[in-house]
Amino acid sequence: MVTLDLRRLRLLRELEERGTLGAVALALGYSPSSVSQQLSVLEKEVGARLLEKAGRGVRLTDAGRLLAQHARVLLTAAEAASADLAALTGEVRGTVRAGGLQSAARRLLVPAVARMMVEHPQVRTEVSELELEQALPGLRLGAVDLVISDEYDGHPRPRPAGLRFTLLHEEPLKLVLSPGHRLAKHGGPIALSTLRQEVWVASDAGTGHHDMVVGSCRSIGGYEPDVRHRSSDADVQLELVRTTGAVALLPALTLPAADPALAIRDVAEEKLGRRLVVVLRDGPPAPALAAFLAVVTDQARNLKQNPKTKRREGAV
Repeated sequence: MVTLDLRRLRLLRELEERGTLGAVALALGYSPSSVSQQLSVLEKEVGARLLEKAGRGVRLTDAGRLLAQHARVLLTAAEAASADLAALTGEVRGTVRAGGLQSAARRLLVPAVARMMVEHPQVRTEVSELELEQALPGLRLGAVDLVISDEYDGHPRPRPAGLRFTLLHEEPLKLVLSPGHRLAKHGGPIALSTLRQEVWVASDAGTGHHDMVVGSCRSIGGYEPDVRHRSSDADVQLELVRTTGAVALLPALTLPAADPALAIRDVAEEKLGRRLVVVLRDGPPAPALAAFLAVVTDQARNLKQNPKTKRREGAV
């Protein structure tokens, strides 16, 4: 009978998800040689070759892919068992690892951590600034427990199997221009179609925000925008608007409450918005994660009920 070590099975799942021994080592804080040694031990335990050379790296064999599929089931079952046992004791303790884009981290995760320290002092909470694309491997593998991501109208995120997406907050997108801009002077909504000749600022290429800006200009305005400046920090985008006259399209939570150096306007053609969503693995959460999720959800409710508390967030 084969005895399987869950820690080594997790390494195999990490390799299946991340692709290289170096990426697995970096994610888990091991050395690549340590990861390789543990996987060699796993091969001896199961009596099958799990890895084969692929160029300068390795890849899973058919047996490796088969065992990785079983490892996914076993690790999920072990996590569910831990959650059920923790719920049975009635104690709220443990570690919650949360990630999110910076605007969500500042307005939702950081206040939630502060509340957890008071309401559930036996729960250790860890927060990292992460985009969904960065967080997905760790979320699927259990290295991250909760991620707050965003998606824009017309640009829904993929919904990978095994993950649950829940709406937390909705907000409008606003055009941001220099107050001296000819179209900003009348104070009303501005049509995207009239900004064809402008220089735009957006987040880095490949991000949801960049795709939204380009897609909105294409579908609503009918042109390819001149995205000359790129930054995932909303403060940098706003400073480019102030000092260079560039145009930005940003979520309301990233904007200052009042700034005479900025003209904030609605989009004339149609309402554009952003949604913040919380992403969890399928299955019952452990009590510590359930408590943290409840606090995050309550914080999101407060954002909706108290819009005047919104302040500049520093990132998209």
